[in-house]
Amino acid sequence: MWQPPPPPPGPPVRPQLRRSRTDKIFGGVSGGLADYSGIDALLWRVGFVALTLAGGTGIIVYLLLWLLMPAGPPAYGTYGVPAEQKAKAPVGPRSPIPGLTIAGLLIVVGLLVLITRFSNWDLGPRGFLGAALLVVGLGLVAAAFSGGRTARGGLIALGVVLSIALVAVSTLPWSGLRGGVGDRTYRPAAVAEVRDVYRNGAGDMTVDFSRLDQGISGDPITTSVEHGVGDLTVIVPRSADVQLVVEQGIGDLDVFDRGADADGFFAGTGSRPWTDDGEPEFVLTIDSGLGDVEVSRG
Repeated sequence: MWQPPPPPPGPPVRPQLRRSRTDKIFGGVSGGLADYSGIDALLWRVGFVALTLAGGTGIIVYLLLWLLMPAGPPAYGTYGVPAEQKAKAPVGPRSPIPGLTIAGLLIVVGLLVLITRFSNWDLGPRGFLGAALLVVGLGLVAAAFSGGRTARGGLIALGVVLSIALVAVSTLPWSGLRGGVGDRTYRPAAVAEVRDVYRNGAGDMTVDFSRLDQGISGDPITTSVEHGVGDLTVIVPRSADVQLVVEQGIGDLDVFDRGADADGFFAGTGSRPWTDDGEPEFVLTIDSGLGDVEVSRG
């Protein structure tokens, strides 16, 4: 007797978004995202590291996902016996679009880091996240015209993560993260070269004013230093009087070898005629987030 052919198998059932208990290094967030999206967990980990280097938001997004994502099933059952694994439905070939999108994302972020490091172009975390979201959007457009497994789900999840990070840096006071990424050193040779504000997002930073020991007259030099993550060193001329205000988050503070006694008037030492005349030659405001801060004389 003739029988109708069986219906074709439906699409594979997508697992719930949960933290992995088998593929984890710290919390299992990347492993859970990999199980849900089909993108390798290593790429998710690299993406979080890239976000951290770009603007410091990778750690915050990771912690938020750790709190919001429920834990997955245990890796082992009773008495250490491996838990029973559900049989997976057969799936089609994997689409290359997610991997190519992640590769393009890393390339774009790397190029932006280099541009920020070796130029005066200040993108800030919003610029990095906006560029990353643009790359993911282009990947979704390409996935719409491509077949294969997990061509869109993983990119949508990554876009959600980037969007959360972009909203966070757009609404919260992340002033200390502006200024780019990388170690930076500034040594102005004349008063006219002194900036109103020196900024660096992440990386060690040195601002050396010691070459101005003979070029200060009239009004004091007023400037501020805004530093996000990393060690900060500020050097002033030995004989200059300094009016100083320091706002520091986490890290050690050393002001003219006096420890954490930061705010106030500090008279210079030496033989300059304007030493200890009660009027500051420098008015400095320092705002540091995470890292050691040292103010010294040179």
